[in-house]
Amino acid sequence: MNGRRLHRSATVTLSVLMAVIGVALIIEAIAGARGSVSLLLVLGFLFLLAGTGRLYLERRRGRGS
Repeated sequence: MNGRRLHRSATVTLSVLMAVIGVALIIEAIAGARGSVSLLLVLGFLFLLAGTGRLYLERRRGRGS
């Protein structure tokens, strides 16, 4: 496996992990209903957006190569 494929695989893996963490934080905020609900929701959405954004950009970059 060359360096470029390894980098792409790591980027995709970490992006999916970020999106999963975001979904978990959103679920925790909704189900837990503790005092820090809004903070967990914001963090969850930020993680979800960052993960899916990185996946989108990686897919777009992959088409150009």
